[in-house]
Amino acid sequence: MLLLILGLLLFLGTHSLRMFADGWRSRQIALRGELTWKIGYSALSAVGLLMIVLGYGQARLDPVWLWQAPVWTRHLAALLTLPAFVLLVATYLPGTHIKARIGHPMLAGVKLWAFAHLIANGTLADLLLFGGFLAWAIADFVACRRRDRAAHRRRPPAALRNDAAAVAIGLLAWFAFARYLHAPLFGVTPFG
Repeated sequence: MLLLILGLLLFLGTHSLRMFADGWRSRQIALRGELTWKIGYSALSAVGLLMIVLGYGQARLDPVWLWQAPVWTRHLAALLTLPAFVLLVATYLPGTHIKARIGHPMLAGVKLWAFAHLIANGTLADLLLFGGFLAWAIADFVACRRRDRAAHRRRPPAALRNDAAAVAIGLLAWFAFARYLHAPLFGVTPFG
């Protein structure tokens, strides 16, 4: 469990610098250069993610149960992850109404993903992993929206065809991941 906790602290900590230490972050970028910052940031994030994966895998071998989730929560989780995939795709497609309206679709998608998995799983490791990501995504979403308002940020014009593409690609990615990748990667069949 310690490896999972340390991984969450490292991964979510690096991803929280702009929220809690934006001035320090800006000074480090100015001092070391943007490329050096990005390399260091990426390396720390990758190590944190690896620690999360290994730590969660270890914790699943000897789970500490906090509650037993009803079977219907698995179906709800599968349903909630569908818009999470669409939001993820909308993050990277320019000119969507989704991005223009939400502002930070990746964070909204992480919130849905984390909430879906939190309600469908009842171990301490699940609470730490999915609850940690949910709390971080909520806090970061609020912080990003505040920064956007303070900077009077306007989103570029959007086109419905880009939204349709985000929905179609998100739906296909969701189906492929749930049907073919989730079980081999995580040992759980969402539709099984």
